[in-house]
Amino acid sequence: MKKIAVIGVGNILFCDDGVGVIAADYLRQNFSFEPGVEIVDGGTLGFGLFEYFMEYEHVLVLDTLSMDDEVGTIYKIPSKELLGLGGYKKTAHEVEVVQMLEICELYETKAEVTLIGIVAEDINSAKIGLSEVLRSRFELFIKTVIDALEVLGVVVIKRGDFSIDDQISMSYLK
Repeated sequence: MKKIAVIGVGNILFCDDGVGVIAADYLRQNFSFEPGVEIVDGGTLGFGLFEYFMEYEHVLVLDTLSMDDEVGTIYKIPSKELLGLGGYKKTAHEVEVVQMLEICELYETKAEVTLIGIVAEDINSAKIGLSEVLRSRFELFIKTVIDALEVLGVVVIKRGDFSIDDQISMSYLK
């Protein structure tokens, strides 16, 4: 059985920067997975996530992207491409994700890592919640993650009905 992890990274205290964490929580509350998938609130753990990159076969990292593209654009980037994407690394956790991938390249056993990212509008304001653009694209962001899991052979079952507002509130209370 494949070991698969979905890791949401970012800081919920800085508006869109928290979209990965909010999305991971949303998936945990609203879906079940067969076979099981580990959903991880990676927050700003950075190098603390290294074990997932080494112990799992597939890791999906959910994050914002600091790219020169239209806000709300969603990307699915395999690790090989991410390593060559210099413009991606603008926040501390973006740098750490790429550095972990670079370190993993030194090992024989490592996960197949895919970044599912969304171009953020605001990662600097001290505000809990998402910009209107990211809120409007959130369901498509989640669908992109579900599609990626289904390609890996995971059956995704809808079981909850938590809204994005519920998730933002719950993320804040953690």
